[in-house]
Amino acid sequence: MTTSVLKLVSEDPRASPFEGYRVLARKYRPSKLDEVIGQDFLVETLRRGLEGNRLGHAFILTGIRGTGKTTTARIIARSLNCENGPTPEPCGVCGSCTSIAQDRSLDVIEIDAASRTGVDDIREIIEASQYKAISARYKIYIIDEVHMLSKSAFNALLKTLEEPPPHVKFIFATTEIHKVPATILSRCVRFDLKRIKSATIRDYFKVLCEREKVEYEEDALKLIAKAAEGSVRDGLSLLDQAITYGSSHITTQKVREMLGLSDQGALLELFHSMMEGKVKEALEKLRFLYREGAEGARILEELLDLTHWIQCLKISPDLAENMTITAEKRQNGLELAQSLSIPTLTRVWQILLKGFEEMKGAPSPQKALEVTVIRLTHLAPLPSLNELLEGAFEGTFLKKKS
Repeated sequence: MTTSVLKLVSEDPRASPFEGYRVLARKYRPSKLDEVIGQDFLVETLRRGLEGNRLGHAFILTGIRGTGKTTTARIIARSLNCENGPTPEPCGVCGSCTSIAQDRSLDVIEIDAASRTGVDDIREIIEASQYKAISARYKIYIIDEVHMLSKSAFNALLKTLEEPPPHVKFIFATTEIHKVPATILSRCVRFDLKRIKSATIRDYFKVLCEREKVEYEEDALKLIAKAAEGSVRDGLSLLDQAITYGSSHITTQKVREMLGLSDQGALLELFHSMMEGKVKEALEKLRFLYREGAEGARILEELLDLTHWIQCLKISPDLAENMTITAEKRQNGLELAQSLSIPTLTRVWQILLKGFEEMKGAPSPQKALEVTVIRLTHLAPLPSLNELLEGAFEGTFLKKKS
């Protein structure tokens, strides 16, 4: 990260003493650009634009859920309307900053396009945009999930979006940028928010745990960060759940139970048994994982992850550095990578994917999973396609020679 994580944690000023418990995703929602993690290009571009007063009149923020689209839109609004601004460092104490923070600014209008999709809703915005801001510098419209607008609504917005009044700014947010017409995109400055790296999320969670006086195991935070799949909000929801489940003590075992994950050592042993063709042993290990609380679908997902990881190890150990696994288990993975060929691992991947599809439609998902494991144990002695072709060719050649 380009910014120290310690600077990134500040509590949302909108907390109310009457609200009760405030979930982490809201309590620590960023209120300044410096607090936005994992989006360095976005932060630096907006900072330079605000410092040089070179920001356009319309922006569109796109990315998966929980990467900071709506949060960034609110930060832009605060930076533009701060009494000391436009500035990348809004003061947070002036009338404009506090009113935006408390969702009572009459000049920053947030609209949910999922519930207001029609052309009449856009006409209201166009008519209201002709009037200057009441108390702030700009009248700012934040339209969330903008891709949900109807075609006629988009068309009605085109002219105003191309030549808006000087006191108006538009900020759009969407998770499905491909549904936004090109005519709209061409009139906006586009920012693509990336999935946030697991390591960045993990470091952020460490600081939050220290702030919340929560004890944690590093491997447990790694698991939560990995399960977040690049979304800070998803990760914070899982962290909240882990804190509650562990009574302010987050352990690896409890996180595995919470996420329905199996033990990595037991999973590697299951994989070993399948690759060695030991049917009975493999089924016993599978049923042990099932009894321990691991869900069938999650076991298959983890076997797919493991297969991919072993393939990466086989190509280059550096490609598998991000796997949350101990040194001892990594050594076991290296041994598997040396003993298995890429074609074999590819067939394992295909059988696991097929088993995943079968589980969804099976009356007994557990039995479908066991059949998949049995299928995989019989994969080991099967020759590859190249071996079959070579054997057929040699057989034909020997017949002709004799």
